[in-house]
Amino acid sequence: MQGLATDNAPSPGVVVPHFVFAAISFIIVAVLMLLSASSFTGYFFEPRLLAITHAAVLGWGTMIIFGALYQLIPVIFETALYSERLAKATFWTFGAGVVMMVYTFWNNEFSTLLIYSASLTFIALMMFLFNIVASTRRATKKTFLSYFITTATYWLGLTAFLALLIALNYEFNFLSQSHLLYLKMHAHMGMAGWFLLLIMGASATLIPMFLVSHQMNENKLKYAFYFVNAGLILLELDWLFLHGTVMLPVWGLIIATGIIFFLSYVRESYKKRLRRVLDVGMKHTMIAVVFMLLPIILGLIASVSGLGFDHNFYWRIIMLYGFSIIFFFITSLILGQTYKTIPFIIWLVEYKSFVGKTKTPLPRELYSEKLGSIQLYFYLASIPVLITGILAASEIIFEVGAALLLITSVLYNINVFKIILHKSKIVL
Repeated sequence: MQGLATDNAPSPGVVVPHFVFAAISFIIVAVLMLLSASSFTGYFFEPRLLAITHAAVLGWGTMIIFGALYQLIPVIFETALYSERLAKATFWTFGAGVVMMVYTFWNNEFSTLLIYSASLTFIALMMFLFNIVASTRRATKKTFLSYFITTATYWLGLTAFLALLIALNYEFNFLSQSHLLYLKMHAHMGMAGWFLLLIMGASATLIPMFLVSHQMNENKLKYAFYFVNAGLILLELDWLFLHGTVMLPVWGLIIATGIIFFLSYVRESYKKRLRRVLDVGMKHTMIAVVFMLLPIILGLIASVSGLGFDHNFYWRIIMLYGFSIIFFFITSLILGQTYKTIPFIIWLVEYKSFVGKTKTPLPRELYSEKLGSIQLYFYLASIPVLITGILAASEIIFEVGAALLLITSVLYNINVFKIILHKSKIVL
């Protein structure tokens, strides 16, 4: 992120705790997976799966995106964060809500405690939404890419609201349809509305910048934005009012078309890159982009009934569909972009005042590239093993994959804390 305006960047005290919480959450998720291999060989709606999913989606994915987004707002909108104090309050509120929710699901307590955890999480997400919207409204620079960020934030608000309704429904039973229908709506709002749009918007800025690519065709991004939003809206309306019709694959294809436009944009950026050699961060990022294709294929298969699959195998397809989004696409992207974000933040704190006065290390020298490469290899090794474990309904194979992912998370944490604990030894 060298060369970016940093005058409006928030203090490290706002951003760094998010990376610490997320890194530790990654280890916890891998441990829980290792302890719950049997849960990944059956039906997807199971308490321990819900605990692991929310630990991964909220504690790992969303928490680190919050921190990264606070740092990116000055880049994308050329404005300071509306309130750093509100951001810190959001962190503690959200963290408490996530811990309580994971505990609730893990212990199969679909009761008052779930309502408390859902309410706390909802409040935190509304605080985040307000802070982002207030920040973007006073922005001096608004490009089309900024619409990805703001729209994703609104989808996050809808996701959180529906989650609260589902939690309340367990106690008061007021929703008219099965809670599984609302869970589908909730999951796709979060995955496509929040994660996908947010990642598209941020990546459209960061990938060309880190690859040093110029003269990009941004019309592809506009098509991606409109297709993903249109398909998701139609999908949600279909489930809400018609409870799932034969048109579901069509809505899925519309979303997939938007993703293909985005992939075409990334491919163009890769072909035009001036930086030919990729570091470990960009290798992870490119792998994540490739893995966007897997949930597209699995999602379209899952949306079409009557393909002749064995009933249990069909549920495993659905399991792998959600799993691939979280652990192959989102996780690989986070593993990569961590090495492009947090080193720069710490470098600014430790070395900005020395620029032009003495030689300073580069941000990438704050972590071990060798350790990051080993982490990449373990992560890549875990992918086919985890896929095989899920599709073959093999606990032993899945446990091997989870163990590989656990090693990945430990190596990742070593590098993250190496960066965060780095202190300058320069004395003028």
